[in-house]
Amino acid sequence: MLEARDVSVVFAGLRALDGVSLALEGGEILGLIGPNGSGKTTLVNAITGHAPLAGGTVRVAGETVTGLTPPQIARRGVIRSFQIVRLFDQLTVMENVVSGALATGSGRAEARRRAGELLEEFGLRDRADDLGAELSYGDKRRVEIARALAARPRFLLLDEPAAGMNEEESAALMEILAALPASRGLGLLIIDHDMALIMRLCHRLHVLASGRTIAEGDVESVRNDPEVIAAYLGTEAEADGPRG
Repeated sequence: MLEARDVSVVFAGLRALDGVSLALEGGEILGLIGPNGSGKTTLVNAITGHAPLAGGTVRVAGETVTGLTPPQIARRGVIRSFQIVRLFDQLTVMENVVSGALATGSGRAEARRRAGELLEEFGLRDRADDLGAELSYGDKRRVEIARALAARPRFLLLDEPAAGMNEEESAALMEILAALPASRGLGLLIIDHDMALIMRLCHRLHVLASGRTIAEGDVESVRNDPEVIAAYLGTEAEADGPRG
């Protein structure tokens, strides 16, 4: 289990997170949602060592990782993507994905084998020799996720993975992501503002507002929570009613 317990983050005297606790288990998909500025990305940054904690702890499989660097936390199996794609533009698609495996200690031959499998899985084999700078935004997103998977994560945290994709690209990516927990045994956390996607994909939801948890649980209970509707889903959720 990946656990954040009573995590607080303060920036320039402002409390961006205030005592947030979150748990992610292997084999499940957790949706982290909330209004803009609610602290979603800050929480992922705190978990992965990119933001210092003002309070609380982060644990991976019972080991406290609070205060470790992002590479140290990554080597313990916690891998993340960013809102803004961060590829190596002057490396090829293959080299980008290989770098994910190398970063966590794989040998070069194993890294290339793993990268080849992932390019096939993500429909990127024909782009293997293209430079990162030459890719469309949607393809860059897919390469970034393939690179993250090359590191063989125990927990994969994706910040708006379908951003910039068209409807067809998004649907194809979601089909791949939906299968990951069962096929790889990893825990998957997804931040996204596409509520239709989140409701279909996730097993559980965790909702933040103003740096605090306002709801967590199964999709139906969270979707019908009055505080969530007031803070985030609003009249759109009321008008749409329950979705299957």
